Amino acid sequence: MAEWSEPYERTINLADPVDVNLIRDFLARFDLTFETDVEFTTALFQDDRIVATGSFAGEVLRNIAVDESVQGAGLTARIVSRLMQEQAQRGRLHYFLFTKPAKSHLFAALGFTEIARAEPYVALLETGLGSVEEYCRKIQQQTTHLKPERAAIVVNCNPFTKGHRALIEHAASESEAVIVFVVSEDRSLFPFADRLQLVRRGVADLSNVAVFPAGNYIISAATFPTYFTRDEDKVVAQTRLDIEVFAEKIAPALGIKARYIGEEPYCPVTNAYNEAMQEILPRHGISFRMIPRVGVAGEIVSASKVREMIRQDDWWGIKSMVPPTTLEYLQSPAAEPILAKIRQSDSRH
Repeated sequence: MAEWSEPYERTINLADPVDVNLIRDFLARFDLTFETDVEFTTALFQDDRIVATGSFAGEVLRNIAVDESVQGAGLTARIVSRLMQEQAQRGRLHYFLFTKPAKSHLFAALGFTEIARAEPYVALLETGLGSVEEYCRKIQQQTTHLKPERAAIVVNCNPFTKGHRALIEHAASESEAVIVFVVSEDRSLFPFADRLQLVRRGVADLSNVAVFPAGNYIISAATFPTYFTRDEDKVVAQTRLDIEVFAEKIAPALGIKARYIGEEPYCPVTNAYNEAMQEILPRHGISFRMIPRVGVAGEIVSASKVREMIRQDDWWGIKSMVPPTTLEYLQSPAAEPILAKIRQSDSRH
């Protein structure tokens, strides 16, 4: 039997193609992909070969894998501990982790709590300061004025249009109360803080509507593990995990009995998300209600069309598609840098 040599740790140079390919090739053996958007990657080497690795991006620990030849030697705990140590040095004290559902119990033993899973693709766990329960409690404390039977809407609003307003108004007319979650990820041309304020101002007259940041638990880097599965499974894993988190944790805590969405004739990812909601939500006692998109002069209102009109400097068209609160914002000095960025951007984003 070969003598055991203690693995040594090395931080991977993410700017070095040789290092990156070492990690990519190692992860491929576990059916894991390696995305270049990670902030930090560590690896354990034994006799100059990788035997374990892990990475993180934001609060998400990911790409954790241990060679079969050394499993049972505590290397998973060593990798996770190193990642959390590095995270803490960056001021982060809450962590998400993705793994295959069959491996979830291994991380539970390390202090992680499973939030939800989408069989057979992925399980989402968390540890540290904060939790999905705490997220829900904060919203509960701020919605005591709303009646208990509630509906929910999740929007990005890049920017807020008459279509978004019509959807929220429709839900508010049919429901005792509506909670609107605005996607918090800052990956849109309009910054999150601006999008949140546009929605709040745009529905301020609806007394049974409350607007909140979606945070880490709804359509976020934490609930959409795009790197985790191979391409053909990405959309299925993403949509199902996000909806399971909503249905199992958020909806019951906040009294949400229905989820409203706007019809989406163009985007295949949104269509897949809607189809997954239609299947999963009713199993949890949550109604799924799809509302036809509103049109102006025979044209469907959409945020992408508003952005295209900004590129074309078509203010008559913009005025027809956005409520007065959004128009006022778009014509303000605060929006000028964003409009300049939109005019320079690819029309697909």
